[in-house]
Amino acid sequence: MNSGNRKLLTVAWIQAFYYTSTGVWPLVELRSFLAVTGPKTDIWLVRTVGALLAVTGLVLARAAKRKQFPAELVAIAIGQAAVLAAVDFVYAGAGRISPVYLFDGVAEIALIATWLAFGREQLGPQTRA
Repeated sequence: MNSGNRKLLTVAWIQAFYYTSTGVWPLVELRSFLAVTGPKTDIWLVRTVGALLAVTGLVLARAAKRKQFPAELVAIAIGQAAVLAAVDFVYAGAGRISPVYLFDGVAEIALIATWLAFGREQLGPQTRA
């Protein structure tokens, strides 16, 4: 495995762990999740977002285990991180959600930057079949 592949593997495992753990957390221990992230009005939405994050995390873990990173998977990883970062910065910045979400926003930006930095040479232009 070359250096570029190892780097992609590392970022995939990191995002997989981060998304799976933060996604499952409100599903299994809502009280502690709310204690850290602040009160929520719509618990169903907290659980829905958690489940979606967990699914993405598990898919990234599967890709990392297989050492396969198709462009579509990388697009989902980057796209989901971008959406979460935008929500974190806009709504925490406006005081609508807890400032703790700013830490998540920084983590999401770091994931995006890492995928872009390490993935360029590995992913490159996709060829058509």
